Amino acid sequence: MSEPAIKLQNIHLSLGRGAARVHILKGVSLSIARGESVGLVGPSGSGKSTLLMALAGLERPDSGAITIAGESLDALGEDALARFRGAKIGIVFQSFHLIPTMTALENVAIPLELAGAPNAFARAADELLAVGLKDRVAHYPAQLSGGEQQRVALARALAPRPSILLADEPTGNLDAATGESIIDLIFALRRDRGATLVLVTHDLGLAARCDRTIAFESGRIVSGARGTEAAQAVS
Repeated sequence: MSEPAIKLQNIHLSLGRGAARVHILKGVSLSIARGESVGLVGPSGSGKSTLLMALAGLERPDSGAITIAGESLDALGEDALARFRGAKIGIVFQSFHLIPTMTALENVAIPLELAGAPNAFARAADELLAVGLKDRVAHYPAQLSGGEQQRVALARALAPRPSILLADEPTGNLDAATGESIIDLIFALRRDRGATLVLVTHDLGLAARCDRTIAFESGRIVSGARGTEAAQAVS
């Protein structure tokens, strides 16, 4: 059996300080296969987005172990973690997080340039072509619609060809029709490139398009984990 793309073992994670510190993730154990698509669902505040941030190495757990693409995140310092994230993990947020003073092409080229990749701008242009924006490469974010900005953000996330794609409510700021086109694009590109997808969403219909749906409640997995994982998460 091949090594999973993502493995979490008894993850506990708290945010805040002192009396304001809140225990968000409570003993989460989870395994996601290479190439699998997983939808994370649950009410606001249940821990879905915090889990995604932990997978990206943007939040460090209090205890437990996270392994991504065979690499233990616990063993990586901040610089090594940033390099690993840039090479292996693509992230698409609800808010597009584009740099307003840079064109679409420049925004997509950023992670490639930071990684020292050759032909960064040519590769960025190819990624914009793949998301249907070949005629918008020289436009700034303010000159793009919300759907176009999210396409740029998706191209930027996929430009380094990551093996893991994390999407946090990627249609949350879009109208229904535009959101559907973005989701179709995410699933098509993920399939074509063989990436593992973890999608946080409130939309159960959208989550149902994934290979598996995992439900969160109060920082614990309540359904959708394999084998004994769900029992461990709610024990």
